Amino acid sequence: MNERIKKLRKTLDLTQQKFADKLCVKRNTVGQWEIGRNELTDAAILSICREFNVNEEWLRTGEGEMFEKLTEQQEILKYTGLLLKDKDSTIANAIQSLIVTYEQLDDSSKTALENIAQQYLENLKKGQ
Repeated sequence: MNERIKKLRKTLDLTQQKFADKLCVKRNTVGQWEIGRNELTDAAILSICREFNVNEEWLRTGEGEMFEKLTEQQEILKYTGLLLKDKDSTIANAIQSLIVTYEQLDDSSKTALENIAQQYLENLKKGQ
């Protein structure tokens, strides 16, 4: 597994420090994983898979694709979650305000807004 950790980190173009920072571990921990001195715990494996969208089977065995294939909706949710992590971000504040505003609408207003959004997406697909 140590070779796959290093391959993943290099594929992501991250230093050991940046990789470690994203997992909330020390740089030395990543180095120890990469040389095979320390084995990864199940918790560390799950953290890597979650943080970097890695296929757990690939990480554990080398079989399959390195990264999980996400649906378009899963990708949108993932990136929305990343944006919302930064509480001081203008984008995060706008998304949070939109969600709060939507939740304050009555059911018929929510339906109308959903129909508008659906029509907007259809027009985008048509190139209009």
